[in-house]
Amino acid sequence: MKFHIETERLLLRELRVTDLEGMFELDSNPEVHKYLGNKPVKTKNESLKMIESVISQYQERGIGRWAAIEKSSGEFIGWSGLRLNNEYNMNGFTEYYDVGYRLIPKYWGKGYATESGKAAIDYAFNVLKLSTLYATTEIGNQASHNALLKIGLNYIEDFYSEEWKLNLRWYKLKNY
Repeated sequence: MKFHIETERLLLRELRVTDLEGMFELDSNPEVHKYLGNKPVKTKNESLKMIESVISQYQERGIGRWAAIEKSSGEFIGWSGLRLNNEYNMNGFTEYYDVGYRLIPKYWGKGYATESGKAAIDYAFNVLKLSTLYATTEIGNQASHNALLKIGLNYIEDFYSEEWKLNLRWYKLKNY
């Protein structure tokens, strides 16, 4: 499945096996995993399995996270986008669409999470015709909390995820 969404500064496209180096740089970084349970990957094979999982999601669910490419440099900066979650019980939900992002630290603070998040919401409501989107962040991740609010999601409540062993915040956005 092919995706191609352009924003002012980003190209959002399907993840590819050729994104392996960037995915490993992203997910092996302990700083990136500070609010994700502190479980960075240790091998490129683990990153490859993540990419292959997303590629399977494209085929099975029609959607999955996208590679985020900085237009000015052509660099892989992380991933963003939508996902149909049917693997985790989040706050009582077992099947829902969520919006999310994960960026390599040198690209933090540049507004890329907000920019890509807005593009994902537009795609969700105008292309997929979804009625509702959700998101989660770890309670201490103030930057991610702020980005989700900027893209229009509403904070609903805090909860503890037994599955992830994390205190999380729950967000929701309805298409009106």
